[in-house]
Amino acid sequence: MKRRALISVSDKAGIEDLARELQQLSFEIISTGGTAKVLTEAGIPVINISDITGFPECLDGRVKTLHPKIHGGILAVRDNPEHMDQLKKLGIETIDLVVINLYPFRETILKEDATLEEAIENIDIGGPAMLRAAAKNYRDVAVVVDPSDYPLVIDELKSGDISLETKFYLAVKVFELTAHYDALISQYLRKQADLPAFPDLLTLTYEKHQEMRYGENPHQQAVFYREIQPFAGSLPAAKQLHGKELSFNNINDTNGALDLLREFDQPTIVAVKHANPCGVGSADNIFEAYKKAYEADPVSIFGGIIAANRRIDEVTAREINKIFIEIVIAPGYTEKALEILKQKKNIRILELKDIQAVLPPGTWDAKKVAGGLLVQEADTKLFKEDEPWKVVTDRQPTEKELEDLEFAWKIVKHTKSNGIAIAKNRQSLGIGPGQVNRIWAVEQAIERSGKEVKGAVLASDAFFPFDDCVEAAAKAGITAIIQPGGSVKDQLSIDACNRYGIAMIFTGMRHFKH
Repeated sequence: MKRRALISVSDKAGIEDLARELQQLSFEIISTGGTAKVLTEAGIPVINISDITGFPECLDGRVKTLHPKIHGGILAVRDNPEHMDQLKKLGIETIDLVVINLYPFRETILKEDATLEEAIENIDIGGPAMLRAAAKNYRDVAVVVDPSDYPLVIDELKSGDISLETKFYLAVKVFELTAHYDALISQYLRKQADLPAFPDLLTLTYEKHQEMRYGENPHQQAVFYREIQPFAGSLPAAKQLHGKELSFNNINDTNGALDLLREFDQPTIVAVKHANPCGVGSADNIFEAYKKAYEADPVSIFGGIIAANRRIDEVTAREINKIFIEIVIAPGYTEKALEILKQKKNIRILELKDIQAVLPPGTWDAKKVAGGLLVQEADTKLFKEDEPWKVVTDRQPTEKELEDLEFAWKIVKHTKSNGIAIAKNRQSLGIGPGQVNRIWAVEQAIERSGKEVKGAVLASDAFFPFDDCVEAAAKAGITAIIQPGGSVKDQLSIDACNRYGIAMIFTGMRHFKH
């Protein structure tokens, strides 16, 4: 019995070679539109789809393969006598190999000037239908959706036939692709429509960006997936200029550094260790900002992540090279700075040109839990829009204290809860992250601040449940506090601040980060 292959592809890469090999293996080739034209011009005989269906392609090519003579030839179960008798009565011949890739919907929506109409026209209908049909009937029909699988198919055909194991593998790839394709379409269309933020049925799609040696720990396998349309300033958009591939922990920590860095307009350096900020400095230039971030915690920064919102210059690069740093990420580097940093073999150097870009509206944050997925809006606000803060103490904060309070508030927003940040002169001092009670976080931050704590300010990501935090702050020499407020015992903390002459602001907005 003669064998038949149906070929209809948008991506023409390698298709002539495949068709020529199939021709030499005595396959009849059925094809459509542009693919048929390419193969015919290459001297490969093809049967036009219209000659099979007896019906012309119509509606600008929207309808050409949706026909019983195509789908019957694909879906018939070969060892089912009734199926084969029906094919014979209906004059339908079997199709043994289906080679299809889909309209370029992804490539269309990635164009900056893409319109909704263009996107709609690039939604494939017949292609997914044929792919799913062939994949469903994988025992009898081989289906190829990925040009990288062409050599595998030809090699097995030359050895006799395509194995059942390979057919099943190819079928799985089809359903992965069609699920991805439909999810991509639904995600795109949802963005175009005025629909509720969170759909009843959530299907997300990502593409593999990087294989990883391991995950958080060496015994855990891991992969980094990226969004199809990553926003400007996100880590997947970064270009690596030097060093080994990023690890799982590198990516997690760097993402945290970028989240915090977006809060600042002035030249700023953010140093991160184990997903928590360990040093933050803002100044009039990036060199002074780096010195502040380093001096904030010269112990923890070792082996950490450095994120900068200005180009790294030569003098800053020399300072960075004095210690071991895992990653430097910045919008750019001078030629000399890059040369200096590359002297360290193990440093990973990343360039992210839009590093100061804000998160786009509607950005989600998600956490996988066993058996489910927690999804929320990203925490993009710093203060309430209508009433940023309220001074609740007798003493008003000075202009200098207000500047430091806002600086510390930005830091504590990106510190694991329970979190405390102490700052002075646009520099973090002590940071107390991830404690199980707030007073421990306060005590840790005070201890890390050293003698510089006197005259500094303190930020808390959530309210003080008791006045013990104020007592500890007063004893250390803290002069001003910023916190959300909202405790039933707020008045105790207010009274304690008034006793010690501490100014305190309530923001009415907490920033838990777990």
